[in-house]
Amino acid sequence: MSEKYMVEPDLQFIDDVMGLGGESLKKCFQCATCSVACPIAPENKPFPRKEMIAASWGLKDKLVGNGDIWLCHQCGDCSTLCPRGAKPGDVLAALRSYAITEYAQPKALGKMVNDPKKFWTLTAVPAVIFALLAIMTMFGGSFMAGIFGGELWYHTHDGNPFPGIAASNFISSWFVDMIFVPLAIFVVTVFAIGLKNFIADMHKNALLEGKTAKEKIDVKEFLMTLKTVLPKIAKHRQFTQCGENRERSTAHMMVLFSFIGLFIVTSVVFVGVYFLHQGTPYSQLNPIKWLANVSGVALIIGGVLMVKQRLDKKEDQVSSYKDWYLLGLVLTIGGTGMLTQMSRLGGSAFLCYTFYYVHLISVFHLFAYLPYSKMAHIVYRTVAMTYAEYAERK
Repeated sequence: MSEKYMVEPDLQFIDDVMGLGGESLKKCFQCATCSVACPIAPENKPFPRKEMIAASWGLKDKLVGNGDIWLCHQCGDCSTLCPRGAKPGDVLAALRSYAITEYAQPKALGKMVNDPKKFWTLTAVPAVIFALLAIMTMFGGSFMAGIFGGELWYHTHDGNPFPGIAASNFISSWFVDMIFVPLAIFVVTVFAIGLKNFIADMHKNALLEGKTAKEKIDVKEFLMTLKTVLPKIAKHRQFTQCGENRERSTAHMMVLFSFIGLFIVTSVVFVGVYFLHQGTPYSQLNPIKWLANVSGVALIIGGVLMVKQRLDKKEDQVSSYKDWYLLGLVLTIGGTGMLTQMSRLGGSAFLCYTFYYVHLISVFHLFAYLPYSKMAHIVYRTVAMTYAEYAERK
């Protein structure tokens, strides 16, 4: 006797996916050209045809926790060859955006991050915070130095303000760290909760669809699998297999390694200040400063290339608010970071502190809203690729 399944379409889910950039969804008539064209789809139940079916039917539960939507790198081959112009790559991008908002808590913040009308509200929060901290630093510096100690407060060897122009004379580095350290803990917590639910849903769907025979996830084996996936991500191997947008790999690699470089710089400076009592800013001859400058320049170039590629593909690839939000953030962080340093070296305190103020606001955007923006791809995609390897989904 055959089993019967009740299909309950979620019409609101269909509307949401179409509103997130998948407006071409209904053009699909299931010819399977997309799955045949995709160079990285696994032979065992390849994507994106089955995802297009599920999205058309509004089967939210089968898609939000579906690891295959993250294996897609939106290379564009399927969209270019689709005879109906259904653009499966854009639909899967919309599904990923929906999934990010679904797993990140609180959901209300996720909806705000992806709503262009809320951009200035989200920007006003760090703008007010850093403006108040600037006032406290410039007019209450001596008082705060008396409480914390001059060396800790000013981050210098002699316990006095840095002579000349320095970002810490405008907004104390102590204040900056008081904002970003708890913020980092918050982001890690949000990701941890989201990933726990995401992995559970992926495994449940994989068992139901016969993509894996593993009944339970072995955490140790899963983490060991991660070691084999990271080199693939670093080399952008999946991007280079694409035919339509292969050139995207260069820009993506530049942005990825730039952020890694800047993370290393930030970590080294943090350890140097609080544990080794090293003063800032560093000399231009310091290797850490070299890494910071190279990473900053590469971030700007990579961001510009990504913008150019999107403009060149504007007829073939949908660019939604979430895409331009991220690209704008990348360019603002890289640009204001470099301009802050250049104006400091050029002797303009006003420009230096203005650029630094905007830089802090943009970095706040990056950190605070990371689990809700397109930048969360790097986390969810890494986990999905790891699970695919772990579940022997070749």
